[in-house]
Amino acid sequence: MDDRRVLKRAAELGAAYVESVPERPVGPTASVEDLRRTLDLPLPDGPVDAVRVIEEVARDVEPGLTTMGSGRYFGFVIGGALPAALAADWLTSAWDQNATLALPTPAATVVEEVAGRWLKELLGIPAHASFALVTGCQMAHATALAAARHHVLRAAGHDVERDGLVGAPPIRVLAGAKRHGTLGRALRLLGLGTGCVREIPADSQGRMLVEPLRAELAAGSGPTIVCAQLGEVNTGGCDDLDAITDACEKAGAWLHVDGAFGLWAAASPALRHLAAGSERADSWATDAHKWLNVPYDCGIAFCAHPESHRAALGIRSDYLVFAEPDAAREPVDWTPEHSRRARGFTVYAAIRSLGRSGVAELVERTCAHARSLAVGLSALPGCELLNEVVLNQVLVRFEDDEATDAILAAVQASGEAWMAGTLWDGRRAIRLSVSCWRTSDDDVERTVAAFAAARAAVPEPA
Repeated sequence: MDDRRVLKRAAELGAAYVESVPERPVGPTASVEDLRRTLDLPLPDGPVDAVRVIEEVARDVEPGLTTMGSGRYFGFVIGGALPAALAADWLTSAWDQNATLALPTPAATVVEEVAGRWLKELLGIPAHASFALVTGCQMAHATALAAARHHVLRAAGHDVERDGLVGAPPIRVLAGAKRHGTLGRALRLLGLGTGCVREIPADSQGRMLVEPLRAELAAGSGPTIVCAQLGEVNTGGCDDLDAITDACEKAGAWLHVDGAFGLWAAASPALRHLAAGSERADSWATDAHKWLNVPYDCGIAFCAHPESHRAALGIRSDYLVFAEPDAAREPVDWTPEHSRRARGFTVYAAIRSLGRSGVAELVERTCAHARSLAVGLSALPGCELLNEVVLNQVLVRFEDDEATDAILAAVQASGEAWMAGTLWDGRRAIRLSVSCWRTSDDDVERTVAAFAAARAAVPEPA
């Protein structure tokens, strides 16, 4: 097989796609049924030329892609791929390293070590904290909460890694009413179940209320984990971590921070106040494929108690060959995955290309674009701004659920921009998440214009 021929063609197709991103329709132009007609082929009886396969896959897949790297994609908190990070991701696939152990791939291990240190410096995480690069914030929660489960049960005299949860004292998990769904799934994966959650009321922006938290902490005892949040997924609201940390320290509770995107506020001098107190937490979860703008997938877990982190996830098998003791960090000891992609290369490349000031500028610029979108959209007839735009989230609705859904559908169908619908306090709303490095003033203006055209096309309720 001519490797160079097929790789060169793939690179040409990939580069052509990336170059077309600014002017591509943001939403997909083909339906599921359309795609099935072109992609659902009979199983080939024999080999097919690799170049032909790549060319036909690119041709048939592209109409079904959402241009998530567009400056006008606001559907979820998804950053585009920075050029250096995208190139590093292509090299990562070419190198094809299983980044499980240090001995067979020391380059991946050292790059991951450096990337982890840089991440801690950027996000205000204590230098002694451990970390893990995982698939996304879902597994970052599972990783961090596995460490938390070990820690609080060990303090109660129970070895959960040896004995499981049978006979273990119950763990209370205190979390806000507007917590993200991935927390509940992490608790299910860890065998704790969602029934262990004591829900704490939230304010109008989804921020956990501190006084009810204090009361709930005082009302019980035993192993306790508190899950706070930086960046509510609809409003961007951030919990008061200084006050929450005080309450947790007084009660002896573990504090976990869901900072899927909001933790990146700590990288910005202008926004760092929103994350005040986060440095005192016990564990953190965030994503690099959000505000750091690396390609999918890359989540990050941090833990202020490395011994509990390693105890919860470390592994030894006779067939595994480890580096000399203390010679290198063994990635397999900190992540739930055994075979794993070398995600450190893209993180390293992204941070090295931006530097501390570039990361801060990216966060601040996208938040400024969010504020501009809020101003432009709230000026449209019938549009109501539902949130305080403190970060990169803009939450709006029109007169009623029907008008809101119709205007959203019209904007999506226009191809000018793409954003998601959501529910907020039982009412339909539209959420715009601004986190792509490509987003410009022109993208903001085009998006507001698309909403204005949709507003003109959808009659205002009588």
